Amino acid sequence: MRRAPEFEERITGAERIVIKIGSSSLTGKNGEQLDPSKIDTLVDLVATLRKNGREILIVSSGAIAAGIAPLGLLARPKDLALQQAAASVGQGILIRNYTQSFARYSLIASQVLLTSEDMVRRAHYKNIRSTLFKLLELGVIPIINENDSVGVQEIRFGDNDRIAALISQIVKADLLVIISDVKGLLSRAPSELKSANEGESDGQIISLVKDFSEIDHVTISGPSSKVGSGGMVTKLEAAKIAASGGTSTLVTNLDEISTILLSNLSDQGLAHDKSLGTLFLGGEEKIASRDLWLAHASTPRGKLILDPGAIAAVIERGSSLLPAGVQSFSGDFSAGESVELADGSGKVIARGIIAFDSDEIGKLLGRSTRELGEEFGAEYGRELIHRDDLVLL
Repeated sequence: MRRAPEFEERITGAERIVIKIGSSSLTGKNGEQLDPSKIDTLVDLVATLRKNGREILIVSSGAIAAGIAPLGLLARPKDLALQQAAASVGQGILIRNYTQSFARYSLIASQVLLTSEDMVRRAHYKNIRSTLFKLLELGVIPIINENDSVGVQEIRFGDNDRIAALISQIVKADLLVIISDVKGLLSRAPSELKSANEGESDGQIISLVKDFSEIDHVTISGPSSKVGSGGMVTKLEAAKIAASGGTSTLVTNLDEISTILLSNLSDQGLAHDKSLGTLFLGGEEKIASRDLWLAHASTPRGKLILDPGAIAAVIERGSSLLPAGVQSFSGDFSAGESVELADGSGKVIARGIIAFDSDEIGKLLGRSTRELGEEFGAEYGRELIHRDDLVLL
């Protein structure tokens, strides 16, 4: 079965690429130790891409996995404190291997460690963008990872797939590449194939996804290795985040990635009868950077339940949210923080930046802005969330 032309066009035309590589691709499924030869394979590819004018950022898992063997552990620890210890040991090993490997090409790698707080705070988010663009300008290759050694459970992303998707939006990447231990999205989950006594074949890889509704029928699997924390679920979520900003996402494995990304440098190009991975096309309408941050990077501190009229105003007319349209709320939040907007069943329809503290909200709900202004003063006679501070989900 031949691939759609978009598969090759989106990849060969990408000038700025974010490459995310998972722990299992750097260590193997059992994760006994970091494999330097796999880092070399990735670095060889990046060096070639750089030589041909591409800008590359790497989001690399593997810190916890790299720390397992030196600490004498037999598997990825489940205890948070032990995970942090393994990450602290493994991060140095991981970046040392990248630095040494890139030195073979006289290329400089930098270490960028992030926590979710760096993404959810708008000022930090903007600082990340400035730093990454400066590194690219200087010809440095950023090696980005979640700071597992200090992040507590409440502020962790949980998987680098989401970080990679957010980074792709911050730097306005043309392509996000997620390297995993699987070749792509299967038309049936591995558990279904196993129960049917079938193996992976080219015909089971979905080569191109133009719209995510096309794969509503597909069973999505979780982690397939002992050292990873994601699985196809997080890769699909990452692809959706990237697509909302216009970035296409390629999911493939380490064995195929060079063949795909370097196809425009080969006289033969790509073999159209071979499944090399899954490409999720980016959307044509790009969401503004601030809205992407609000929708995917911010951490909601509360939830507002809207009545049907307010829901229609927000969704259909793009209106601001007024106090009269809110039935109830939950959470402890301050003005300027992110909150969710939901319907009567609790389904979240939007996120927004609230203009009042949670301890003030109770006296405002269900009342008109004119009434509130007359009773409490002009500062209370305004919207709870301005339309410019609101994004639909």
